[in-house]
Amino acid sequence: MLPGTSTNATVLDSATRDRTRVLLLFSLSGRLRPRSTALGALVDRYDYGRFASHLMTSQDVLPVPVLDEQVAPRRLRLPHGDHGLGLASLRILVVTTPRGDATLVVDCVFAGETTAGDLAVWLASTCFDRERIELDDRPLLQTLAAQLGGRPPALGQNVHQLVFPGGRLQRELLSADEARKAILLNEIVYRGRMPWNPATPYDASLAPHVRNHGLTLSALGRGVSVQAGWAPHVENGLVLVAVGMISALSVLQRARLAAFAMMKANEQALTDSPTEIRSLISRLSAGVNDLQLDLAFGVEAYVDSLLIPEMVTEAFQSSLRDALGIRESLENSARMVERLTSVISARSAALDAELAERDDRRDRTVSGLVAAATLIALPPTLLLAFFGVNGTNVDEHRSILDVRAYGTAYALAWLPFVVLVVIGWILLRRVSTRSGSLLPPPDDAFAHVPPPRSPSGSRRP
Repeated sequence: MLPGTSTNATVLDSATRDRTRVLLLFSLSGRLRPRSTALGALVDRYDYGRFASHLMTSQDVLPVPVLDEQVAPRRLRLPHGDHGLGLASLRILVVTTPRGDATLVVDCVFAGETTAGDLAVWLASTCFDRERIELDDRPLLQTLAAQLGGRPPALGQNVHQLVFPGGRLQRELLSADEARKAILLNEIVYRGRMPWNPATPYDASLAPHVRNHGLTLSALGRGVSVQAGWAPHVENGLVLVAVGMISALSVLQRARLAAFAMMKANEQALTDSPTEIRSLISRLSAGVNDLQLDLAFGVEAYVDSLLIPEMVTEAFQSSLRDALGIRESLENSARMVERLTSVISARSAALDAELAERDDRRDRTVSGLVAAATLIALPPTLLLAFFGVNGTNVDEHRSILDVRAYGTAYALAWLPFVVLVVIGWILLRRVSTRSGSLLPPPDDAFAHVPPPRSPSGSRRP
């Protein structure tokens, strides 16, 4: 059980929280490959209650903790101070998926009471100025670099903040009237950047998505989720869902950029060398294969309810997926990868056709040269054989170039080959210049189509 909670034994999935808990989820750029550590599986780091059996069967798909450190709250410094919200406990985790997509999780429990206004400012500070968050007077990730294997990763573009209200704030959210509840939720979900005016018409695109079950309440936007009244194991399950969604969104953004980079590489490739073109196609094909693996095991594995098939988490997962636009982005990215695959296949086919045509031209040239050489060599061979015999028609005192004496021999040696060349040239010319279509004519002639009729029924002239 987490600090500041007291579980109601009769309602297993709901609880009364004494202190507000906030989890900050930051995507990390680059890839951090999971490695064997003593931390074990993620299911061993938190209490997941009745959800644990589902997670045990999905351990190979779940993110793996590569860092889990309980930190003294005084070591954490925010860019603009703590806004009067001191921390009772602080836990920092870094988890990474089997594909190497890492997420930084900062688990905070506040020491005293929290108001919606102070909490909104605290959330805004830790989101918009997250690069300036320090641990031990150094940037947060630099301090954690040693535990992460040396070079610190950079913070990515995606942030989600899970708020589990406690104490007076929880009671107020669960018991207040709808107008007051809307004001509080709007201030927290939009981090104080979107003032709420109850007199204005209801706008579904601006209002937080709210589910109120009496004992529990859920409200979420793209960057902040408020979950009130849930038991600790449900809170941890919701955190796991949010981690998967943030990781999937980061993968989609990286895949989109990689697809554009490969498209540019394909368009800007200026080479006539078959070896270089094959190398380009090989690189593009490897990149597309990596994108397909990312979309399958970095996105699709986390956007459905298979990991925790429970109604409590399915509603949050569906709402957060819609708020982040993951489903549409996944479909668009998948179509982009398919078209990129088609372009690579077309370029490969064009290369194969060009190489086949070049090989055919080379074979025809070599065959022609061999035939010409054979044709030229045979008559001199016959003549040399004639002059080499001791025949009565060969006079050793005459030159072999004496056409008057040996004209008949020259004519008999060259005339058949000249006739053969002329006949072959005539036949090839007749074949290449023959008239008619290469395709057979259709079996049936086109049917006669009558001219169109005018609206009155008479034929137009």
